[in-house]
Amino acid sequence: MKKYKLYSLAAAAVLTLGLSSCGEDFLTEEPASSVPIDGYYTSESRIIESMVAAYDPLHWYDYFNGWCPLNFMWDCMADDVYVGGSNVTDQAQLHLISQYQSDPNNSIGGLWSANYSGINRSIRLIDNATASDLPEATKNMYIAEGRALRAWYYLVLWKTWGNIPFYTENLTPPDYFAEQISADQVYNNVITDLEAVIAMNALPMKQADEWCGRMTQATVYMMYADMVMYQKDTSRYQQALNYMKEIINSTQYDLVAGEDYDQLFSYETEWTDEIIFDINYIALGGSRDWGTANAPGGTVYPAMIGIDGLNYNGTNKGVINGPYAEFQTGGWGFEPVAKEAYDAFEENDLRRDVAILNMDKYTKDMAEQGVNVTYGGRYQNTGFFLRKYLGRPGGNAGCTGSADMNWDNNQHIYRFAETLLNAAELGMEVGDGEAQGYFDRVRARAGLAPLPLNQENIINERRLEFVGEGKRYFDLVRTGTAAQVLTAGGGVLLLDKTTMTYTEPGTAIPQRPAWTENKKYLPIPQSEIEASQGVIVQNPY
Repeated sequence: MKKYKLYSLAAAAVLTLGLSSCGEDFLTEEPASSVPIDGYYTSESRIIESMVAAYDPLHWYDYFNGWCPLNFMWDCMADDVYVGGSNVTDQAQLHLISQYQSDPNNSIGGLWSANYSGINRSIRLIDNATASDLPEATKNMYIAEGRALRAWYYLVLWKTWGNIPFYTENLTPPDYFAEQISADQVYNNVITDLEAVIAMNALPMKQADEWCGRMTQATVYMMYADMVMYQKDTSRYQQALNYMKEIINSTQYDLVAGEDYDQLFSYETEWTDEIIFDINYIALGGSRDWGTANAPGGTVYPAMIGIDGLNYNGTNKGVINGPYAEFQTGGWGFEPVAKEAYDAFEENDLRRDVAILNMDKYTKDMAEQGVNVTYGGRYQNTGFFLRKYLGRPGGNAGCTGSADMNWDNNQHIYRFAETLLNAAELGMEVGDGEAQGYFDRVRARAGLAPLPLNQENIINERRLEFVGEGKRYFDLVRTGTAAQVLTAGGGVLLLDKTTMTYTEPGTAIPQRPAWTENKKYLPIPQSEIEASQGVIVQNPY
């Protein structure tokens, strides 16, 4: 499938769209700085500039005031991955988060800033579209898009910090402080706004290829279900299920076939019919570099989780890092996957060896082809790597900035598989007769037989389907199993590469206490507490 990317080249002054392997189309507008702002956002092309600017902070998640890819940061709080890197001081804020010892003075403050920047820009899009002379249907589409984006940014803040400042109109001088409200109040405000966006019916169920990555009705439905299920708002379960059924019955989305599961993580086929919402990254022309981390372009994530010291020595092929180099040759060794996560898959599960790279198995398979594969093994090395997002050769081709920071891998947010599993879980809760079929459909794609529909089986299936995609921690919290699973210590099965055997789990590396309800939300960055002059109160932690 032809691949398109949407991103801002410079603060909504230049719009670049339609970037793909098949060509480039550019629409360049006069820089906003040379035109009075009053009366500027009149044409649709200029509204599109405002729209692109509202999406731009999505790209900042993986590298903004400290490397903290959103899915990685969320997952390191659960049991499927460790932080890795060189030691506990390497991206220390992530190690502290994974230990439930997060320090508000050494935090992921960039994620806070990125989302509030997104909220500001989303409100600007709403205001600009509202004041424009566009046809009513077009105007409403951009208003709905801005409101949906604003809801997404609040969703991320709500899941991460819970009790946050909330506003729906941009703050004005002299008082830039918004009231901090409780997590329950944030939920009520955002879910009500999502219901209003849905009622507008102004967004398409699916975007045309050239607009992949923009908000859709399906994305709004998925955000709605995401929030309702995390809040355990049973009063809205039936409505959330109805929205999942609308996506399913639209037939505009589908699972990729089991034998094609890897297409979900391939550069050439990343926008399959299974993808509902992705954060788009593009290497071609990517200018992100050291010191300009939030410039447009690709993602640093594959370099972060890349296999350190990976080398392909063709012992009878005469190649070194040549045609047998399936993955980027070298990386920083972050996010090693727990052996227990790999072992949770059934042996014949088609997803297992696409999702997770078992280096023991891989090196033996490559040896049979006459290729000697070696690698380093950094802190917390388990011998398992998150294959889904590993960089492949050519994945940073055409970048103008750092090759490490401009990989082409999109980050999956919502997939059709989650629609089906949401429908199965919600249907089970409300007694819907189609629930089992939705669950069976996901397992059948993986080549697996049906299982009884119950919470334990659904949550385990979500673990297998979405390993490394930022879902696991929230599933454990919302189902009340976090304290049972995320126990004190939580040993790491370390791999001895000489003997290719695993140590028995002992004291966790690093040690962390047992999870408690106080660990549900991270502490708010201390810089924000101080800047608010007492308006923001720190979370209990």
